[in-house]
Amino acid sequence: MNNEDARRGRRRQVPGSVPVEDVMAGAVVGHLGNLSEGGLLLLAAAPLREDALYQLRFVLDDPGDPIDVGVHLLWSAPANTPGQAWCGFRFLAISEVHRARVRAWVEAEA
Repeated sequence: MNNEDARRGRRRQVPGSVPVEDVMAGAVVGHLGNLSEGGLLLLAAAPLREDALYQLRFVLDDPGDPIDVGVHLLWSAPANTPGQAWCGFRFLAISEVHRARVRAWVEAEA
């Protein structure tokens, strides 16, 4: 699947605030904007480098087990709030169990 096909995949807006942690840095870098089986949109509160690889963790269901993903930052654009940016990631590494949880969460949208 190429990047264009991945972008066309079904996405679900994330209600509320779901923090996303950079596992390597041990810090929250932003909050989920939307999620698909192939990637995520992040509202970043910390500077991130385009074309970089990250290991991210987030929890979809409260309380829930964290979902760990290896991602590639494809693009970023300034958000309306100074110091924040929208960042588009594609999943490079995600366990089949976590992929199934993401898929079920996206498809559960009413």
